[in-house]
Amino acid sequence: MRHHVLNMGEVQGQGYVGQALGVADMLAVTYLDQMRLRPEDPEWADRDRFLLSTGHYAIALYAALAEAGTIPVAELDTYGSDDSRLPMSGMASYTPGMEISGGSLGHGLPVAVGVALGLRHQSRPQRVFTFVSDGELDEGSTWEAAMGAAHHRLGNLTVMVDMNALQADGHTEQVMRIEPAEEKWRASGWFTQRVDGNDVDALLAAFDAAATEAAQPEGRPSVILCDTRMGRGVPLLETREKAHFMRIDPDEWQLCRTQLDENRHRYDPAHRSRTADEGTHLR
Repeated sequence: MRHHVLNMGEVQGQGYVGQALGVADMLAVTYLDQMRLRPEDPEWADRDRFLLSTGHYAIALYAALAEAGTIPVAELDTYGSDDSRLPMSGMASYTPGMEISGGSLGHGLPVAVGVALGLRHQSRPQRVFTFVSDGELDEGSTWEAAMGAAHHRLGNLTVMVDMNALQADGHTEQVMRIEPAEEKWRASGWFTQRVDGNDVDALLAAFDAAATEAAQPEGRPSVILCDTRMGRGVPLLETREKAHFMRIDPDEWQLCRTQLDENRHRYDPAHRSRTADEGTHLR
């Protein structure tokens, strides 16, 4: 997935590459381990839903959708180009598997609460996953939705927060202090976990715990706060100061790939044996 991100980024020479490298592990676990999907049928009625609130993270989601088999890997070469199904900010009207058009930050969780509540009213067992950024914890709409989800005890809802400590206007804590984030979610009535978002084993355990909570008759909504590192796996980008929207020189892309390959052994996910039922895509 990280190589897909670098390949797409090179098409435009810039983009939200740092975020995408940072959250690759989160999306890999979500798409290849947790979600019930039919990759060849992204509109399958019994699918779990994934809502990307941070529309500019679409480059990361495209890499996950390619690995899941929903879009062809070769199509990633069209990223951000004219007439592409893969625009730089996620658009549900263009991309198979993209559930909402994200990007107006603070809206993803309210929409996810509505979807989860709708599935509840229909007595449907599907789970709803939504992905938000730590910057979205600045938004009042996020906390209104969080209170609503807890009130309705939406155990079918899991939120993952990318705690990369950076947003467009600077370091998150300098823009708007959000800590202590765990205590805030827990006080709002959520099943709360905080993990290293670049540790696949820790992510697997956290998602499994969230699934266990979801299976309870009065299960609470779950939030997984994931501490990630921008540019994960590529030291050149991990240490770049201006990392929100990266411009990468033409001669640097191959260096990024080389560094990623050199560091691959540090990030290889652990393999666990899973039993896949019908409609589940696991590796």
